[in-house]
Amino acid sequence: MTEATNPADLGALQARRLIARRQLSATELAEACIARVEAVDHAVNALVARDFDGMLDGARKADARQAAGEPLGPLHGLPVGIKDMNDVAGLPTTYGSEIFRDNVPTHDDALVAGLRAAGALPMGKTNNPEWSAGANTRNRVYGTTANPHDLTRNCGGSSGGSAVALACGYAPLASGSDLGGSLRTPAAYCGVVGFRPSFGVVPGIGRVTGLLPQSTSGPMARSVADCGLMLSVMAAPDRRDPFTMVVDGRTAWDPAGFANPKRVDLGSLRIAVTEDFGFAPTEAATRNHFRTALAALLPFLGDVEDRAPDCTDADRIFAVLRAVMFLATHAKFVDETPHLVGPNVTDNVAEGRRYSAADVAQALAMQGDYHRRWQAFFETCDFLICPTATVVPRDWHELYPTEIDGAPTRTYYHWLGLAYASTIPGHPSITIPCGRDANGVPFGLQIIGRRHDDAGVLAVAAELESIIAGLPDLAPRGPDIAALRRAPNLSDALGFYPEN
Repeated sequence: MTEATNPADLGALQARRLIARRQLSATELAEACIARVEAVDHAVNALVARDFDGMLDGARKADARQAAGEPLGPLHGLPVGIKDMNDVAGLPTTYGSEIFRDNVPTHDDALVAGLRAAGALPMGKTNNPEWSAGANTRNRVYGTTANPHDLTRNCGGSSGGSAVALACGYAPLASGSDLGGSLRTPAAYCGVVGFRPSFGVVPGIGRVTGLLPQSTSGPMARSVADCGLMLSVMAAPDRRDPFTMVVDGRTAWDPAGFANPKRVDLGSLRIAVTEDFGFAPTEAATRNHFRTALAALLPFLGDVEDRAPDCTDADRIFAVLRAVMFLATHAKFVDETPHLVGPNVTDNVAEGRRYSAADVAQALAMQGDYHRRWQAFFETCDFLICPTATVVPRDWHELYPTEIDGAPTRTYYHWLGLAYASTIPGHPSITIPCGRDANGVPFGLQIIGRRHDDAGVLAVAAELESIIAGLPDLAPRGPDIAALRRAPNLSDALGFYPEN
């Protein structure tokens, strides 16, 4: 069997159709995915806790149910990687924190339980930085995850393990979460698709700061259609999230519509484009690639204008509200076991303690104004297109970019402005692969839509994805699996485990 025909390289919808037609069994797919992990994970360190026996047992049971004529779930027989921020029964949930190195939950959390009920087969846990703080996937429990397209470079974060697992063919689907680009940045860096839904579409019942909804879970896959399929399962009604609108047991949105978005005529749309939203510290290399990609796409688009919403105070709003969230959830760890807490979390807690009640009140008021400005902007625009990340992937030893084109960054998350611009008002955003940067690493194109037009964002992204696939200079290419097989163990690299 060649790499090109290996079941591990199938997308979710492709694999699901083959299984339904009995041209592929769930067991065969699981075995192929396990073989891929065993062949290349030494080079990238993406799947840090594994339940291959459980996945194979689940696959055999799925095949038996199918043979018995039982109805098949939408994710029947599909392996899925689970970010190490979600509980899977019997597997460690460490959050990338040494404090929780030995934490093994006995039950699936709601997100994993929903995926399993739809037929998905959790295969293990994907790596993330400590408490998902930062966009470089490194922690002192499991070490570093490398970019499979260039093993010297950052794979992004915080859902870096999920993005790498997808790029390498470990599973057709993976879970991610996003506060300031945590699933979008790694998807962009690894050449896969990551979708951040509107607030409440995917319930966040474990969110401690329930009324500050900046963080949300979302689907990750190798295609827009596969992301939509996964979102249709994740978008469950659950009143425990105050932003999930549930009436008579149903949400205000149609989850099934995410799996079957309507076709859209790109030429009929009003599209805004921006390189930096007027505030994000975007490097010249990113701007240059974005301009080149946009020039290739313009013949397929209609009304395109270089403009962006008014993002006044974006940095201040995000900084204060992010720090408040970290203060609420992590201060006790910094106080009780400071030697077990990394620099990003420590800095965010310290930052939170510097803010006064007046600072928080002001940030909340600014967020309200920011939201209203974004709604006004989208009255005159249908979608916005921009780069996903301000910088191209750098050496993974660098905790975060401390400078961009010679200008210093203010915090470890300042460089994520292109992502958190849309986090603040809660708009849906997706990143899709769009060529490779000057270093040969994937580049992500970000599409943002109106709040709760998640289906519209998926539809536009699917059209752009199809166009990009036909443009030789922009069409996605996966990592070199044969080269990854031959690569040395990443764990032997100097600095694999970061220092506090």
